[in-house]
Amino acid sequence: MSGEARLKIASLTLGPFATNCYIVSVDGSPDCFIVDASFGGEAIVQAVRREGLTPRALVFTHAHIDHIAGAHAVKRAFPELPLWIHERETEWLVNSELNLSALGGMPVTAPPYDRALAEGNVLDLPGGPWDVLHTPGHSPGSITLASVRHGVAFVGDALFAGSIGRTDFPGCSFEELELSIRSKIYALPGATKCFPGHGPTTTVERERVGNPFVHG
Repeated sequence: MSGEARLKIASLTLGPFATNCYIVSVDGSPDCFIVDASFGGEAIVQAVRREGLTPRALVFTHAHIDHIAGAHAVKRAFPELPLWIHERETEWLVNSELNLSALGGMPVTAPPYDRALAEGNVLDLPGGPWDVLHTPGHSPGSITLASVRHGVAFVGDALFAGSIGRTDFPGCSFEELELSIRSKIYALPGATKCFPGHGPTTTVERERVGNPFVHG
């Protein structure tokens, strides 16, 4: 869009699971929002401060351990920062059995949520509007945060470059994930750039055509 402020996405790959966390802002504004906070949340704090930004929300794509483990560090640095997560996983933030960290022998919790998200919510965050797409399968409350305006989608662990999220955890379902990908993510414009929870970026069209697990 001519004259529109450029969307800026800083990616940090953190923790033992190499989890992608994102800081999203636009040129000319001090505001940003954060997508997921893995182990080593201090690195997110440092990146935000280094750029002179003020975070307006921490949005979780889902509440598995590697996406929430740094939330306390981020919240300590920015005490007024609200935490947003899908309504089906609000309790996962404070329950180490639900978020699967207890199963791995390293119980982790995050601060309580401030806003429960649902399918169809439109978030007024930097670069917005951002559409909340409920994309369960990898977990019951997984979401994709999409901007058709900017051609960007934060897909969490639903879809990867040439792969999909695991469906062998409690609360997972391959059938649900396949439906989520086909009906929600693949329904986005083909040029949409997908920012996943792990690994490199990809595009909707690339995965529609070449993903060996879920074809478009």
